[in-house]
Amino acid sequence: MKITKNSVVEVIYEVTVDGQVVDTVSKDAPLDYIQGMGMLIPKFEEEVEGHEPGYEFDFIVKPEDEYGEPDPKNIVELPKSAFTVNGVLRDDLLVEGNFIPMFNSANQVCQGKVAEVKDETVVMDFNHPMAGKTMNFKGQVLTVREATEKELTEGLHGEFLPQEEHHCHCCGGHGHEHGEEGGCCGGHHHEHGEEGGCCGGHHHEHGEGECCCGHHHEN
Repeated sequence: MKITKNSVVEVIYEVTVDGQVVDTVSKDAPLDYIQGMGMLIPKFEEEVEGHEPGYEFDFIVKPEDEYGEPDPKNIVELPKSAFTVNGVLRDDLLVEGNFIPMFNSANQVCQGKVAEVKDETVVMDFNHPMAGKTMNFKGQVLTVREATEKELTEGLHGEFLPQEEHHCHCCGGHGHEHGEEGGCCGGHHHEHGEEGGCCGGHHHEHGEGECCCGHHHEN
């Protein structure tokens, strides 16, 4: 069976950036998704469209094809008081390179990277970890089948069902605004790898009041 819209596809892959492996999905835990639902970055779905199980892919995703270049508007300086929990400053979180989930102005959770820790403030970078980088995807299509009506309605893993709200308390719930749309990243996202997660081909569309902070929606 060839991959078309509403096909359930199972793949494995490895993502490299500048020769370094940043994300891997193996046969022990392959990635499955529904083609055409926007669960993976467009370039990925375009590459496998029309192919059958056994197809081996090897393609690159340039910054202009997905995450763009880093935006200075997504780098903000916050008071250290924004990193308190129950009145206690979480110094253990404030380590350069550490990723911290925080709330944006729309009360949604966003992943930010600690860029610099100063005496009274912390510089946070909310650009997508893959912004400005070229990703090389190499892998294979394992299986292809038609999605059931239930899967099309509820999602492959129930991701289209109403979800309970989950709030991050590690930063005390303090919000911050980024850019003109109130979002924190201005691009697509997913969580993976040592850099706070970004590759794996997963993505979300981000409009007003949205931010990038999801991987595969499994609840």
